[in-house]
Amino acid sequence: MKKVITSTQNSYIKELVQLKEKSRTRKKNQTFLVEGLREIILALKGGYIIENLLIDTSILKEELLVDILTNNDIEIIEISSDVYKKLALRDTTEGVIAVVKFKNLSIKELQLTTKNPLILVAEAPEKPGNIGALLRTADAAGIDAVLIANPKTDMYNPNIIRSSVGCIFTINIATGTTEEIIDFLKQKNINMYGAALTASVEYQTIDYTQPSAIVVGTEDTGLTNEWLKNTTKNIIIPMRGAIDSMNVSVSAAIILFEGVRQRQLIK
Repeated sequence: MKKVITSTQNSYIKELVQLKEKSRTRKKNQTFLVEGLREIILALKGGYIIENLLIDTSILKEELLVDILTNNDIEIIEISSDVYKKLALRDTTEGVIAVVKFKNLSIKELQLTTKNPLILVAEAPEKPGNIGALLRTADAAGIDAVLIANPKTDMYNPNIIRSSVGCIFTINIATGTTEEIIDFLKQKNINMYGAALTASVEYQTIDYTQPSAIVVGTEDTGLTNEWLKNTTKNIIIPMRGAIDSMNVSVSAAIILFEGVRQRQLIK
């Protein structure tokens, strides 16, 4: 018999609310919530394991889940609209939420599938929206990996998943300390190009056709000295207006797509 939960006071629902709201609970349980059909499908394609699906059948009919349920042994739990509203993050409802198991995102586990990678490194990003935007940029450019140095939030924060539109599941992601990521890049003989205002050359003068990592810092303080001491070269996007900086995801997109353009020219 299919499980049905109608009360927001149900102990399991209270636990899921904690998953939604608290990083500590996500890390303890090694699970997180994914909201939306597209994002759930991307998670499955990315090799994530789904523990169960919670469905508000007043919004979504179970037959629409055939792509998810085929060849996947997933428990279905029907929930009331009140329960769904308690768990959902979005204003626009889709009627389905998945409980998904963590993957180990440690830099020590990262496997690159090419000898000539193009990588994005973000140091200490704080805002989930910025992280999500960086992941969308990385997916759009089709790069090989995104490395998050000294992350300020866990990567399964629901706001990261939402703002990335599921791109967290479509690309290679790893996290670690700045030191660990610098060591990884050096071991792989990957050039490090740091977006910085000092001792920089214009970004388009760099040859990105060799193994390359584009390193961006926070919008407020930029890259730390540890990165600036280890970069192959610092790069800058020339500013034509009155301000001297732009959103970190926009900066990353400009540089990454220059790298993609150069690589297409040599194919």
